[in-house]
Amino acid sequence: MKKLHIGQLNTVYRKLVKSACGFLAGVVSVLAFTPVCAYADPATGDISYTYNLDYWGDVQDSPDFYSVSRVFTSSELGLDVKMKTPEGLFMYGDLLYVCDTGNNRIIELKRISPEKFDVVRIIDSFNGDANNTFSSPSDIAVSEAGNFFIADRGNGRILKLDPELNLIMTFDRPVDNTLAADITFQPNKIVIDTAERVYCIATGINKGLIKYEPDGTFSGFVGATKVTYDFMDYLWKKFATQAQRAQMENFVPTEYDNIYMDHEGFVYACTGAVTRDDLRNGDADAVRKINLMGDDILVRNGEWGVYGDIHMGSAGGYEGPSYFSDVTVFENDIFVCLDRNRGRLFAYDDQGHMVFAFGGNGNMDGFFRRPVALEHYGHDLYVLDTLDCAITEFVPTQFGTLVYEAIDKFDQGDYTGSGESWNRVMQLDGNYDLAYIGIGRSYLRQEKYKEAMDYFEVKYDAENYSKAFKQYRKEWVEEHIVIIVIVILALFLVPFVISRVKSVKREIDTADIFNK
Repeated sequence: MKKLHIGQLNTVYRKLVKSACGFLAGVVSVLAFTPVCAYADPATGDISYTYNLDYWGDVQDSPDFYSVSRVFTSSELGLDVKMKTPEGLFMYGDLLYVCDTGNNRIIELKRISPEKFDVVRIIDSFNGDANNTFSSPSDIAVSEAGNFFIADRGNGRILKLDPELNLIMTFDRPVDNTLAADITFQPNKIVIDTAERVYCIATGINKGLIKYEPDGTFSGFVGATKVTYDFMDYLWKKFATQAQRAQMENFVPTEYDNIYMDHEGFVYACTGAVTRDDLRNGDADAVRKINLMGDDILVRNGEWGVYGDIHMGSAGGYEGPSYFSDVTVFENDIFVCLDRNRGRLFAYDDQGHMVFAFGGNGNMDGFFRRPVALEHYGHDLYVLDTLDCAITEFVPTQFGTLVYEAIDKFDQGDYTGSGESWNRVMQLDGNYDLAYIGIGRSYLRQEKYKEAMDYFEVKYDAENYSKAFKQYRKEWVEEHIVIIVIVILALFLVPFVISRVKSVKREIDTADIFNK
């Protein structure tokens, strides 16, 4: 073995140190220019900023679906009086209305560009009533005719104003014998349909949505949630004394937290007052899609429930299930829910598959302290934080734009184009389940059933696989019907012919014996 003297050892040492420093510098530079993405730990709840769930319920990191365009604070908007505990958002064309609840006013903003809003006016009073100011306005809706509907919570009324802010009518406490006489009417959230019927959520009223006709008449409650209870508690209550029953909790429907009416007139209602076990067992719903009859028609074909995080750790002081405080719906029927508990946004398609999840609690852009309201303009999202008194605008990234493009093309009947868009999505994220399912659905509509089955099989989509297999089997039978008929006839005719031949041969042999 060759020995090295001191000078050679120093040279070797310097080379090793230089190589190590170069390696470390390379690692640092890679980390510096790579987006930070924490891995998911279901046990602690430490989940990366943008993620999704696979078939097995494992959290899969995803390219960012949205990026922060701008955060609009009071100073950014040029307001003389800073916002105070704002609670409501409503988008009407390119106008964004903010319920500045703590200041008893409504701010009308005009969207100039994705990064600019101008204050049009401050609405703090109206004409036509002695009590012409607001008290803790919590929500607003604008009809197609431009009429304003305002949940004037502190004054216990819903106001209908014309575009010039003249009072048209007032919706007061519903007259119903089932309501306790001591309940104070506090309308909290409202939506209106094309006929200007009003649907309202009021604090302390858990019978469903309060429905008013266009003339202001109260016409009943619709869409009450399912009543859940423990069977042992129910049994115990049956045999308990009157005094014991009075101390027990009543089995009553859950109050909704917020509502949104989509472009087809369906009402999406969300609630956070549900337990982890009820969500997992299907005994309660965090989101419901309510039709005119008050029935829940939300499709839930995804592998996991439509209730946000399925891993409910207790990291960072936050525990329990997601608390949906608001919901908004796009034209392509994707609906986005706002989780007040962990500051996240969850999107689902019209079949109940999760499209994306992102967000978190914190003081940085894209994080929230107490998010309360959610709205959209096109595919852009606006989130209102009541503690920061700020509106965060999110715009789709290239990845998000491709997903929306694939979904929109499919809805428009361009199945080939949809499949091509989903393929580009797969190039950016090979773990994105919806891409495989989307390609499979595009093949299914193009009547390429074998190819569709291959993609559905990869992501264990049993329902769509069954549809493709049924059509593939039918197609295969039609193509091979002649061969099938020949085989069937052969199965019946060959034994018959053989039997006849044997019978004739036996008769001939018998006749020969007798002739001799």
